[in-house]
Amino acid sequence: MPGILLEFLGTGTSQGVPVVACGCTVCRSEDPRDQRLRTSALVRVGGTNLLIDAGPDLRQQMLRARVDSLDAVLLTHEHMDHVAGIDELRAFNFAQRRPMDIHGNKATLGAVRRMFHYAFAEDRYPGVPELRLHAISAGAPFDAAGIPVSPAEVMHHRMPVLAFRIGGLAYVTDAKTIAPDQMELLRGADTLVLNALRRKEHLSHLDLEAAVRMARELGPRQTWFTHISHLMGRHTEVERSLPEGVALAHDGLVVEVHDR
Repeated sequence: MPGILLEFLGTGTSQGVPVVACGCTVCRSEDPRDQRLRTSALVRVGGTNLLIDAGPDLRQQMLRARVDSLDAVLLTHEHMDHVAGIDELRAFNFAQRRPMDIHGNKATLGAVRRMFHYAFAEDRYPGVPELRLHAISAGAPFDAAGIPVSPAEVMHHRMPVLAFRIGGLAYVTDAKTIAPDQMELLRGADTLVLNALRRKEHLSHLDLEAAVRMARELGPRQTWFTHISHLMGRHTEVERSLPEGVALAHDGLVVEVHDR
């Protein structure tokens, strides 16, 4: 597989950072690394661009990253901070003159059909998104625009969420627990992306301490934490507490992923 470049389009939780109507020190921070759009990532493999999740900040993210072509979208799950921007994909329909391929599990694709019902109507209004849905499941590798992808299942409280292994990259968001057999699908990556919501324990997300433990168990060369709440604290302060090989991601960060 050609070299992989990973760009963090957004690293915030469902509220983003700063949070509306919040005056905490993180939300008032002038450090651009503390300003987080909803979690999303762009994976560049050679000339192919894969988008992981399409949240409500998608338009802003695509413009900021200067993304002028998109080959496929991988959806982790159906929550709004991961799918609410799907309507924005119609810009790529117009530019590329083809439907957008979207890969997700059956529950997620069902939610996409409900939320964006007008895109699947028998008599569609001109200009609505053209979406080509592909059902995938954990443990069943597939190709996204010709790029091999291996999905694994993680649990977001009681909701199954897909994680993705693409070459040396393992991408995991909105996880609280991962079954041992699914851990094996993610183990030993060069680069691990893992959600770490805040310092205090949470019902459906990994907290900082639990995320560090999981990173050690999975054994990547480098771990980047994403899906970060304002309750985590300021970027510079949290960074000082992290072990070697573990760091907070921030919006706009681009990293090179190697094969292992």
